[in-house]
Amino acid sequence: MKRIQAVFGHQLVWPVLTLVALFAIDVAHRANFLSIALLDGHLFGAPIDILNRAAPLVIVSLGMTLVIATRGIDISVGAIVAIAGAAAAVVLADDPTRIGMALCAALGVGVLAGIWVGMLVAFVGMQPIIATLILMVAGRGVAQLLTGGQIIPIGAPGYLVFGGGYLATVPCSVWIAMGVTAATALLVNRTALGLFIRAIGVNPVATRLVGLRSSAIVFSVYVFSGLTAAIAGILASSNVRSADGNNAGLLLELDAILAVTLGGTSLLGGRFSLAGTVLGALIIQTLTYTTYSIGVPPEATLVVKAVVVLLVSVIQSSVARALLVRQLVRAFAFMKTKPLTGTPQ
Repeated sequence: MKRIQAVFGHQLVWPVLTLVALFAIDVAHRANFLSIALLDGHLFGAPIDILNRAAPLVIVSLGMTLVIATRGIDISVGAIVAIAGAAAAVVLADDPTRIGMALCAALGVGVLAGIWVGMLVAFVGMQPIIATLILMVAGRGVAQLLTGGQIIPIGAPGYLVFGGGYLATVPCSVWIAMGVTAATALLVNRTALGLFIRAIGVNPVATRLVGLRSSAIVFSVYVFSGLTAAIAGILASSNVRSADGNNAGLLLELDAILAVTLGGTSLLGGRFSLAGTVLGALIIQTLTYTTYSIGVPPEATLVVKAVVVLLVSVIQSSVARALLVRQLVRAFAFMKTKPLTGTPQ
């Protein structure tokens, strides 16, 4: 029974079960949902499509995870995605061969945005929601200024490969998301940074009293969040072959926050799970795919997403999880003690 409590009490169990349930719905609606074929040297299929489209959300959510773990929030990541894509498009519009300069421009504006927000939060003492709200509004305007209010097409083959190309039959965006995930995991699990972030989230006052430079760490997580948003901006603009300052990354910050919370990271700070965040991003993208594939009207898609997120979040709560575990333990105990019917006397 203790093993049952340990399994169902784990924070990753319910996100995994949610993802499996969504897959089961898709398989029931379309039997070949899990089929993956190799065509023209590339892997094709619904799972590959979900992974490809989830890659930008996974990357943004990783940065959001560290921000939330420090009791912060970053609602400017969608605007940073738009700025990064616009900066790259402006550079490539002059010379399509300047791929390296376009990447540096996109990543540079992301880092600058993170520095700006990090300074306001860590050193000025501004509330994270206010600091990032300012950049959310101003950043969208900056993106539109860079694009002149128009959609700038991108035709540089070297740039388009990041969001639309393939490497070893797998979409390049999936490889990039895996690389960012692995680098983030190494950063927080193989260094003291992860411990420091958890300490700041649990008790920021105590961390300052013991001499930890909490301001510098909070500053660094916002810079990292800006960098991950810029990487997502490169993938998004490359995938759609254009930069749209008005619509690129729109509402992405909300999906990122949902992905982080679905993965078990506490909004109160201190507790986070990178694996849970990746699962949360995959749940959101799979849910979007499922609602469209089973014929849910577009106007009801957001309602369905909200209901599913609400149910998973309730199950993720400690009270509901403890109640479910107790019911499961009682059910297993009853099944174990109940005599089998129809046995010979």
